[in-house]
Amino acid sequence: MNGLFQRLQQTSYLNGVNSTFIEDMYEEYLRDPNGIDPEWRGYFRALADGGAQDVPHSPIREEFARLARTPGTTRVATPALTPDAAEKQGAVLRLINAYRFRGHQLADVDPLNLRPKPDVPDLDPAHHGLTEADMDEEFNTGSLFAQDRMPLRRIIELLQQVYAGPIGSEYMHITDTDQKRWIQERLEANRAQADLPAERRKGILERLTAAEGIEKYLHSKYVGQKRFSLEGGESLIPMLDDLIQDAGRQGVREVVLGMAHRGRLNVLINIMGKSPKDLFAEFEGKKPSEINGSGDVKYHMGFSSDIQTPGGALHVAMAFNPSHLEIVNPVVEGSARARMHRRRDHVGAEVLPVLIHGDAAFAGQGVVMETFQLSQARGFYTGGTVHIVINNQIGFTTSNPLDTRSTVYCTEVAKMIQAPIFHVNGDDPDAVAFVTQLALDYRQAFNRDVVIDMVCFRRHGHNEADEPSATQPVMYQKIKQHPTTRQLYAERLEGEGVLSADEAKDYTQAYRDKLDAGEVVARGLLSGVRNDYAVDWSPYIGTQWHEAVDTSLPLDDLRELQGLLEKLPEGFQLNNRVGAIMENRRKMAAGALPLDWGFAETMAYASLLRDGHKVRLVGQDSGRGTFFHRHAVLHNAKDGSSFIPLKDVTTDPNDFVVIDSLLSEEAVMGFEYGYATADPNTMVIWEGQFGDFANGAQVVIDQFISSGESKWGRLCGLTLYLPHGYEGQGPEHSSARLERYLQLCAEHNMQVVVPSTPAQFFHMIRRQMIRPYRKPLVVMTPKSLLRHKLSTSSLEDLSEGQFQPVIDDPDGVTASKVKRVVLCSGKVFYDLLDARRKAERDDVAIVRVEQLYPFPEDALAGLLRDRYGKAKEVVWCQEEPKNQGAWYSSNHHFRACMKGTQSLGYAGRTASASPAVGSAKVHHEQQRGLVDQALNQPLSP
Repeated sequence: MNGLFQRLQQTSYLNGVNSTFIEDMYEEYLRDPNGIDPEWRGYFRALADGGAQDVPHSPIREEFARLARTPGTTRVATPALTPDAAEKQGAVLRLINAYRFRGHQLADVDPLNLRPKPDVPDLDPAHHGLTEADMDEEFNTGSLFAQDRMPLRRIIELLQQVYAGPIGSEYMHITDTDQKRWIQERLEANRAQADLPAERRKGILERLTAAEGIEKYLHSKYVGQKRFSLEGGESLIPMLDDLIQDAGRQGVREVVLGMAHRGRLNVLINIMGKSPKDLFAEFEGKKPSEINGSGDVKYHMGFSSDIQTPGGALHVAMAFNPSHLEIVNPVVEGSARARMHRRRDHVGAEVLPVLIHGDAAFAGQGVVMETFQLSQARGFYTGGTVHIVINNQIGFTTSNPLDTRSTVYCTEVAKMIQAPIFHVNGDDPDAVAFVTQLALDYRQAFNRDVVIDMVCFRRHGHNEADEPSATQPVMYQKIKQHPTTRQLYAERLEGEGVLSADEAKDYTQAYRDKLDAGEVVARGLLSGVRNDYAVDWSPYIGTQWHEAVDTSLPLDDLRELQGLLEKLPEGFQLNNRVGAIMENRRKMAAGALPLDWGFAETMAYASLLRDGHKVRLVGQDSGRGTFFHRHAVLHNAKDGSSFIPLKDVTTDPNDFVVIDSLLSEEAVMGFEYGYATADPNTMVIWEGQFGDFANGAQVVIDQFISSGESKWGRLCGLTLYLPHGYEGQGPEHSSARLERYLQLCAEHNMQVVVPSTPAQFFHMIRRQMIRPYRKPLVVMTPKSLLRHKLSTSSLEDLSEGQFQPVIDDPDGVTASKVKRVVLCSGKVFYDLLDARRKAERDDVAIVRVEQLYPFPEDALAGLLRDRYGKAKEVVWCQEEPKNQGAWYSSNHHFRACMKGTQSLGYAGRTASASPAVGSAKVHHEQQRGLVDQALNQPLSP
């Protein structure tokens, strides 16, 4: 500690007389080390000669007091401050810091001034002991980006201008000093004002005119129709225009945009360049020609276009999204990640995700938090997202913020990743322009998320058919009297001599004329742009699931790949159990052991990688595998380092990605869906730790995976691995809820598969990529079967076989003797097979239906009608309760494959509200009972 005070004694102003000032600064350091000047922080961090950080406070006080009693403790000639002056100086520095922390609470960000400003004592000079008599005294400005010394009055004016004007900045929660000082400099050195030339401001007015113009046009032409108007938040259009232009200037080549309903049509017309004629046709009920399925409402539709920027052409893709507002967030991030991968852009320099949120949804929906949590995580990083909140100050039809959140601001969730938040008055387009540039520059400088909270209002109700004044009479009285943002800005520019009233009117008429003519009104729209990174989806359109494809792999290739995967770094020591598994795989490739699931799966990935495909496997235990079977990631038992053999199959290690994801289902599955919609050449897999974990992502399954093609024409080859099987472990984790997926199946929208052997798994994986068929694949993957003595395959099964949607009885029963055919899927097959063999029955055939959708009617009919045509009884056997599993969704398929003389029965558990029992003993009794029922008991229709 003495070393510190020796340094302090040699520093200007830091003599014993100024001990009060020093102590005040130290108090500030204890409260927030990053809130003080870096030089001071360096002094205090060196306490105890750089030792412990938590130095007891009393010795510091005592040392400061000793300094105060010791004359001549400075060697510099600078006059010492009196104790009173030092106290005042400390008070000024505390006031500066208070504005940085809490100035946003007094900022003028609400266009309607709905609520009184809070009482913030920290921002009152008197709270710090400063009086009117101090206002014209000069003080050191400390770390403020201003002159070194200024009168207190000017210091306060600067602070109010920067922190309590039309922009409220929250960034002092950031712990990284470089980021914080960067923001302080950008705010304070520019007084939080954009120095915009006249032409730029005219351009802003023109964009505001466009934003207002399309809404008024639609309001008059299509009265009462829903459009989720942007009126009250028109500054979004110049904001997005600035963001795109500035992003292009900084080298961004693609923007992936996600947003909910409000303002979507406005953005499509005025930013993305959608033809007004096409939009008007949709209002008139005409179905777009490019949608072949159900289609969707116009304010859910996506779009893409190329826009000219100072840095060249920039591609903007707006994501399709359902009514579940924020669920589009991870989808956009996944799409951005796939685009980054194509460009080999590892930091997000060329791809920018932009998410536009509603205030109530941003605060209320958990996927927002989950998506933020992805932002810096390995495998999900997209280089930072610009978030824009269209803050209506109202949620749906709720008027009281106390009903929509428990926080002061709707943006508090962003603080969890220390994202800076800039609240800005939507009626001040110049302030919006400043914040937009600041936010983009921050993202580009630090590759982290940033939030713009544009505080505005909603001129109409939740939709144009709503009457909001019934529930928000005070708010809507103000709104009815409030001028539009365009009107306010036009008057401001006229008053400042930037343009005349006639020029402002000309903007309005010119925009109206273009709409009447049906012309495209977006600026800088390009056509015929060559994009070397664009994906050609045409080979995947119009394909059929049953198209023949060779998924076999020659024995030499299998052994060559296994030999490559056996090579470990020098000195790499495996865990004993893992080492035994790796040794067994060597023996399997040599033909000395039957093949297990882990071997078959690894060979499938390796072969795809060798042939030029990519593989992305994501789940909470995917590296090792929940059931200790995969071991795609190997760990050195000596030092904990990791090694991924599959990365060595190709020259680019990024071709294979395996991620143990964070404990999220909704956001991670949404991310993987977004990735798969942007990259048909990557086998994208989301794996549930257990199948029922997908419950937490049901909205992704319902609104994207199962229906995205029908609604929006979006192809997607995402694969879901859902461990499924009844092993007596209780209701949770037994069932992947097979019935839910089958209930969603229609129009060949996705595939549902229950493979029962390693070879089936191998061929299924390869088929998903080799075949030009990009539909979601839902797989009921095994648990206990991973090590089942009967659930194995041979090398020939991989080198000569293919995926079989239906598998005939493996024991070669004599067809003419068969009286009953038992149909089943998954693990129960082995229970049935074992029981029949023990009973030495030859009058029952057991047939596996490995693909439940699209249902392989031809293959099954060939067995039931032809091979087993003499059998009178067909039984569907399943482990799941009767109201679950495949029975209710698939029995009509079974009947369609049967002869008229055959009867269909059910064998399985009775209907249940729960997926499984909690007692292992009861489970085994039930299991024995359903097997006996399937093989022996009379049909239960």
